[in-house]
Amino acid sequence: MPLRLLLVRHGLSSFNTERRIQGRDDLSSLTEEGQSQARLTGAALADLHLDAVYCSPLSRAAATAARLLEAQGGGHRAQLDDDLLEVDLAPWCGLLGPEVKERFPEDYRLWREAPDQLELERPDGSRFRPIPELMDQARRWLNRLEREHLDQSGNGLITVLAVAHSAILRCLVLQLLGLPASRFQGLRLDNASLSVFNLQRQVGGGVQVQIESLNVITHLGAGLPPKGAGARLLLVRHGETDWNRQGRFQGQIDIPLNANGLAQAHSAADFLSEVPIQKAFTSSMARPRQTAEAILTAHPGVRLSSQEGLVEIGHGLWEGCLEEEISQQWGELLQQWKIAPHTVQMPEGENLQQVWDRSLACWRALAESLEPVETALVVAHDAVNKTILCALLGLTPADIWMVKQGNGGVSVIDWPAPEKADRGLPVVTCLNLTTHLGGVIDRTAAGAL
Repeated sequence: MPLRLLLVRHGLSSFNTERRIQGRDDLSSLTEEGQSQARLTGAALADLHLDAVYCSPLSRAAATAARLLEAQGGGHRAQLDDDLLEVDLAPWCGLLGPEVKERFPEDYRLWREAPDQLELERPDGSRFRPIPELMDQARRWLNRLEREHLDQSGNGLITVLAVAHSAILRCLVLQLLGLPASRFQGLRLDNASLSVFNLQRQVGGGVQVQIESLNVITHLGAGLPPKGAGARLLLVRHGETDWNRQGRFQGQIDIPLNANGLAQAHSAADFLSEVPIQKAFTSSMARPRQTAEAILTAHPGVRLSSQEGLVEIGHGLWEGCLEEEISQQWGELLQQWKIAPHTVQMPEGENLQQVWDRSLACWRALAESLEPVETALVVAHDAVNKTILCALLGLTPADIWMVKQGNGGVSVIDWPAPEKADRGLPVVTCLNLTTHLGGVIDRTAAGAL
């Protein structure tokens, strides 16, 4: 039975406002703004059927869950779960960030640059590593989630909501994606943000995971999260084409947007109209160019540059065909494309490694050409966007089905500031935002992978 997992970070807390270290001590409470954020999140999920709700027992998370569920209107109560507790930062709890930096300079540096390597001392004198410990906690919770919900009999979709904290949620994301703790700083989860994952048990016993969206805050009326000190890139998939709608493999055949795709492009334009954009890049093909041109109507004077490295994967002889037509001649290869895409050489076309190499070389060149104050628009295609996002997350070409890219969807990547370029990770700030196309949750997908 497929499972849709909704992850929500608690609303703004008193310690968030004061910039104090929270950890798992229950010294911080939900602010009035945090309560409003929780209610807005619940309203955004109104009428969504929830099968189970879990939350951290810490008051800021429990209060968020209570306000959220009241506004959601489904009559649910959250089950408190210790495996959703926040990271243990015992020596630092209650201290301001600058105080920690001054009193524990080397530990603070590790926390900012390599938190998985940080080791602290508890009041009883024992030593521990907070992030590896939290990764174990996250895996324990996910194992129970799978046993109690994913393995239920039946064909319907199970929807589970978990309300917790930034660090434990990031560890849950890392565990879902099979990534190491060293990728911890490559993710961002804002207060009251919503992230959606689709899970399904595979025939061999493993779990297939797909990121539907990450760090959505548009339901709070905030648009995009604030930009960091480095350059920002907005990665957009082109709007819908007739071949998208029909399920035909497009590849490098230059199919234009249909009426719905143009509407999606203009919705993306409205969504990004207030975002400062200094540069814009597009695949040289018609459908992303049309999407980019629509977005740039709100940004007159921004020059649009075509990039051959961003063109869609060459599907070769599959281009123009429906899946059932491909299966008649290349049934075994099509099945291999679905389960091991990195091993497939398209007949008279490309393989994923070729797309990976050219799209990432282009992406890195674009990112490195930006000044720290600049934001760039990049419009490309499904496979190209997936390879870029997989690389940024620390995934491989084998993992492209783990990343969802809706037509007209927007992802946000924040590049490290120049002084951190040699040690900082690009941050996937948001992934596959589609709220400007209608709704926080993609109900049409019904959680299907």
